[in-house]
Amino acid sequence: MTGPGDPPAAARAWDSRRILAMGGGGFTMGERASGLDRLVLELTGRPVPRICFLPTASGDPREQITRFHERFDTWPCQPSTLSLFHLGRDRVDPATHLLAQDAIYVGGGSMRNMLAIWREHAIDAVMRTAWERGIVLAGLSAGAMCWCEAGVSMSGGAPEVVRGLGLLPDSLSVHRSSEPERLPAYAEAVATGALAPGYAVDDGAALVYHGPRLARCVRSSPTAAVERIEADGEGGIRRTPQPVHLLGGAGAGRPGSADDSDGVAELRALRAGRHRWD
Repeated sequence: MTGPGDPPAAARAWDSRRILAMGGGGFTMGERASGLDRLVLELTGRPVPRICFLPTASGDPREQITRFHERFDTWPCQPSTLSLFHLGRDRVDPATHLLAQDAIYVGGGSMRNMLAIWREHAIDAVMRTAWERGIVLAGLSAGAMCWCEAGVSMSGGAPEVVRGLGLLPDSLSVHRSSEPERLPAYAEAVATGALAPGYAVDDGAALVYHGPRLARCVRSSPTAAVERIEADGEGGIRRTPQPVHLLGGAGAGRPGSADDSDGVAELRALRAGRHRWD
């Protein structure tokens, strides 16, 4: 179904804007399966993409940065991290660095705090520009909800609605099964019209968007699920399970595994003599 402001069908089919919104999982949660992290790189369509990790939502912790490099350093990509808490030390211009990437991966934590810091550094505007240029935007938890109209955050303790950047028209609730206390608050907000319809997503599952439209649901775990949440018109909600594609090789491909050997050789050759922020 299309509306008066929608682009022609041909333009929608070739929309280069990509967002991967994960309910949870990936390297920051210690997920053994690597399917979702690999998909971030695959969505760029490049053989050796540049990917930058933003751990702003958790305060740029060293542990998350270490895990990012443990997973991505041995893959055919050019990984970097951007710490907004240490710009004086790192001497990097955030906008210049982010807009030079093929993919931007945002970690979880406090959605409210992250967006406040982003706005202080004008990263919110940079993200919109990156999306419009076809740079893949990805993230989990707060790093997934931030692209949407709104999400349900637990930054302040109790679940509450927090507005996102609005790149996507849907709302989103993450950690569907692992943090079930989010869902009642999400359902109530959708039922009353305080939130647009959207999705509740498990850890290990993700939504793939082409432009502002959901293209497919994927998962790295055989049990991870996605539900469509929308008002039923009678003061309640309608929950509709979504078809979810299991990513191939979801339990394989850990850093250092045999199937990475060709990519590692290519990456090492590429990196020879390269500066960290090139």
